[in-house]
Amino acid sequence: MTISLPTTGLQLRSEVRADATLQMHLETVPVPAPGADEVLIQVQATPINPSDIGLLLGPADVATVQVAGTPERPVVTAAIPDRAMAGMAGRLGQSLPVGNEGAGLVVAAGASPAAQALLGKTVAVIGGAMYAQYRAMPASQCLVLPADATAADGASCFVNPLTALGMVETMKREGHTALVHTAAASNLGQMLNKICLKDGIGLVNIVRKPEQAALLRGIGAVHVCDSSSADFKAQLTDALAATGATIAFDATGGGTLAGSILQCMEAAIGRNAKEYSRYGSATHKQVYLYGMLDTRPTEITRSFGMAWGIGGWLLFPFLHKIGPAAAQALRERVAAELKTTFASGYARTVSLAGALQAETIAFYGARNTGAKVLIDPSR
Repeated sequence: MTISLPTTGLQLRSEVRADATLQMHLETVPVPAPGADEVLIQVQATPINPSDIGLLLGPADVATVQVAGTPERPVVTAAIPDRAMAGMAGRLGQSLPVGNEGAGLVVAAGASPAAQALLGKTVAVIGGAMYAQYRAMPASQCLVLPADATAADGASCFVNPLTALGMVETMKREGHTALVHTAAASNLGQMLNKICLKDGIGLVNIVRKPEQAALLRGIGAVHVCDSSSADFKAQLTDALAATGATIAFDATGGGTLAGSILQCMEAAIGRNAKEYSRYGSATHKQVYLYGMLDTRPTEITRSFGMAWGIGGWLLFPFLHKIGPAAAQALRERVAAELKTTFASGYARTVSLAGALQAETIAFYGARNTGAKVLIDPSR
């Protein structure tokens, strides 16, 4: 396979500046030559995940976005609230590449047999700096997509699928038998539903709107609780009693939801209590915060005994903890079920320049369910 490659390509960069502004732009960078054990990927699909938005937009106020430059080379600026600047000291003045994962065509390869074997294949990778036209990666870190899969099919095959599988694996390793998930109508939430239905695991889904509840029930979800309902806590307690769920993964982070889940877990356990204890049930109840869709402080009202915990959960530390063999087993399941359990949907596909248009930024910056954007840097 011989392809004439350019010497330079475009890469999307984000920078926090000392004047309390965020700037995003497209930078011309050299197209890297792959090392002996590396391949060069023409990136054809890379999603804007919530974790990407955290780096891409930082704490900037999306309502203040201004776009200058040209349609082909836009330059975006947005104001950062003064209260948020103290937390930005570590990235001040650094022009950072963005994009956790993506997929594309291997157009050049190093001399090693492993690299050469990938030439001409469509692969998915997770390695950062994916919002670029070309990306060099070690051959060992590439996941070859099935023959009938496109780059768009494989673009999101790491972060959301491995997060969903990681939640189930965490549940098992910590001795729980069923789980709770918030913001459950998301792409990730739909994947988690499919996993739990296929594996026979009890799952309690928490959503914020009736239409989100209907979406999940439409794909077979059994227990769906709408936090906007007047009887939300009663719904949640019933679902927890039915499933026995004692571990939750909360994407909202702020507000009172984590505490409410613990309260309802205790109430569900108490339905079968044989005797009263002023310390509450002895069953450990755990909530992991893995996102910050709600930026308010996390509020906990302790009314659920003493056997409980709240902590943070992140994918990459989890994969490191379980080790390479266990992590690879999860990746292999993703590849095998790429177009079923782990299929992703996108509201729109844009070019690199299109990702920096004001209307597009407002769309993905709102972080709404069903508003996932895919970037095709080859456009």
